Amino acid sequence: MFYRPNISAEYYLYKMTKITVAVLIAIAAVNINAQWRTLEPGLEFASFPSPLYDRHNDTTSSTSSKINVLRINLTRYELRLLNASNPATGGSLLTARRWAAREGMAAAVNAAMYQADYRTGVSHMKTSAHINNPRISKDKTILVFEPLQKGIPPARIVDLQCDDFEAIRPLYGSAVQSIRMLSCAGKNVWQESEKRWSIAAVATDKPGNILFIQCTAPHSVHEFVNILRELPISIDRAMYMEGGGPSQLFIGTAKDTMEFTGDFSSGGKPAGAAQLPNVLGVRRIK
Repeated sequence: MFYRPNISAEYYLYKMTKITVAVLIAIAAVNINAQWRTLEPGLEFASFPSPLYDRHNDTTSSTSSKINVLRINLTRYELRLLNASNPATGGSLLTARRWAAREGMAAAVNAAMYQADYRTGVSHMKTSAHINNPRISKDKTILVFEPLQKGIPPARIVDLQCDDFEAIRPLYGSAVQSIRMLSCAGKNVWQESEKRWSIAAVATDKPGNILFIQCTAPHSVHEFVNILRELPISIDRAMYMEGGGPSQLFIGTAKDTMEFTGDFSSGGKPAGAAQLPNVLGVRRIK
């Protein structure tokens, strides 16, 4: 017979607690990963409930209160800027859905805010073939893409306080400037406010993917940024693209078609999709 020491109830409880915590962490990780759905290789979608509405037991519909995220692998897809001001596009304003359908895009989102002429972006906006707005404004972030040489990231968000844009500018054909949501240190830089509206945004994650983000239910931008920082999306940098009724995200693949539109009211009820002069499209690399 061999000696077996007594195991105290406290020690047993300690061991079981450690096992339970480990199991719960593993389950949580599985659930987080399960939220991502592959639409096509390199194109994934996830829809996360907004804790703002869960916490307040809000009556806003579960669909409109979701934060919708499209994750784009830039080894399989490329970004394109589409402007109504470009004669090559015919000059028409279109919804994100119609822009995508006409130009053969797998997805489309707002390409920043626009001026009263319903053509010109508020800040710097261009492609290698067309300049929509040459002016660099005070806004702190510029999404650059359409690389003009090999060996550089296919797209990135440039922070004008942390990066040398003048050195980066010649490396890319396309640029869209807009308002910064996260600093290069990951800090929420949007001021707190009582005002709330639908939001469309573009972000990068730590692995280097592009994220198209939209939520119809109204949030203040400050609280929306805080929510994005807590989501399992590895967010790195983020920029504001549009708010209220014009904010849109359209996804159209062989597997699924989804359209999310914004609203200016506090009720978070989707309005009819607005006609947009400028969108960012996602095209499969041939």
